[in-house]
Amino acid sequence: MSARGFTLVELLVVMAIAALMMSAVPGLYSAAFPGLEMKSAARRTASTLRLARETAIRQGEDKLLIVDLDAHRLILEGYRNLSLPKRLSIKLEAANSEMIDDRRGVIRFFPDGSSTGGRIVLSRDGHGYQIGVTWLTGRIELDTWSAQ
Repeated sequence: MSARGFTLVELLVVMAIAALMMSAVPGLYSAAFPGLEMKSAARRTASTLRLARETAIRQGEDKLLIVDLDAHRLILEGYRNLSLPKRLSIKLEAANSEMIDDRRGVIRFFPDGSSTGGRIVLSRDGHGYQIGVTWLTGRIELDTWSAQ
């Protein structure tokens, strides 16, 4: 009687080949799952906003998160810039006094945890995510978004 199935070595070889293929073509992988890419970008955006708030509180000084719509980038001084996928549409709603120009603006966090407030919308084909910052508390909220 012969045993049926795969050996551990055969399974490991298949998993290694699959991992190589996925790492060799990450653009195709993210293109196949655009919803995952957008959700990941929204979560990373919310995390960067939270980092800016926590840094302002910890260091006891204002911290600026610069949103550059043309470069698809979030800039927080002292930390690595967050690059967002070029496939996504990015919209910034911020206080008029915090707009550097029509394509760049700032969400400012204060040492007491509050902020100037604002909203960043990441979308594609009329659907996406919005990351809102409440001005009074500096609270960051991630929610779904759709064009109406």
